[in-house]
Amino acid sequence: MSAADQLLVVIDPVARRIDGESVRIAKDVLCAGAQAKICWPEGVEEFSRALARRGSRRLVVVGDDRALLRTVTLLQQERDVCAPAVAMVPVGTAPLVELARSLGVPTGAVAAARTVLEGAPRRLDLLVDDSGGVVLGDLCIPAAPPVAPSAAPTVWGTCRSLVRTLVRAPVPAAVAHRLRVEADGVLLSDLDRPVVGVSVGAGGGVAHVVVSPGVGVPGVRARARVVTVSGDGFRYRAGQVVAGPVRTRTWTAGTWTLTLPSL
Repeated sequence: MSAADQLLVVIDPVARRIDGESVRIAKDVLCAGAQAKICWPEGVEEFSRALARRGSRRLVVVGDDRALLRTVTLLQQERDVCAPAVAMVPVGTAPLVELARSLGVPTGAVAAARTVLEGAPRRLDLLVDDSGGVVLGDLCIPAAPPVAPSAAPTVWGTCRSLVRTLVRAPVPAAVAHRLRVEADGVLLSDLDRPVVGVSVGAGGGVAHVVVSPGVGVPGVRARARVVTVSGDGFRYRAGQVVAGPVRTRTWTAGTWTLTLPSL
C-alpha cells in the first residue's frame, strides 16, 4: 500500500464531545477507504506530538476551525518548504466550522471524508506573524466585532424592520486610530495621520493591504510580501480570533496546502 493510501487521522477532543456520531461516521468512511491510524489526543500537547510523529502518512484533522488553525500553525512552525497537505473533516456547529466551509471543505461528515480519499491538494494563501501565529482568512485592524448571524424572520422582526425604514438611526462616527503601516518597508501611513482601520488579506503569494483614512476617503492600497503595523497598543481580528493588544506586529505572506474536492 502506498503512502498516499495511509492516513494519520487526528481527532480533536472537542469534536468527540460535540458530535460523537459525526466523528464515528467520518472514521468509518476513512478506515473503509484507506489504511488509517487513528489518534485520540486529549490536549494540545498530545495533539502536537501526534503531528510530529506522522511520518509519511497523510494528515487528516477531524474537528472545528480551531483544530484546523492549530494544525496549520504547527506545520508552519516546522519551516518545511514541502509541508504536507492538510485534509479535514469539519465537526462542530455552523459558526465553529465557518472557516472550513469558506475554504471549500464540505461540512457533512460523509462528503468531507470522501474528499479526504478522493480530493486533490490545492495551494492556498496565508499570513504568518512574527509570534508564530497564522491567519487563514482576512485580518482586520483594529479588531472589528464579529457579524452576528441573522435570526429567522418573524412577525415581530418584520415590524421592527418596518420601523427602522421609517425612522433612520444616526450613523456613529468612525473612530480614528494612530497606526504606522509599512508594506515591504514602504510607509503607507504614519502615526500623525489617523486612520479608521487597516485590512490585510493574502492572495497570489502576497499580502493585500488597504489603509482606510476615513469614511468617504479612498483607501491606500498596496501589495507586499511583508506588512508591519505599529501603534500604541492595538487589537486585531483574524476570522473569529481576536489578539492583542500589541504595539507592533509583522505579517509575512505564505502558502499552505489543503485537500479539497477535485474540480
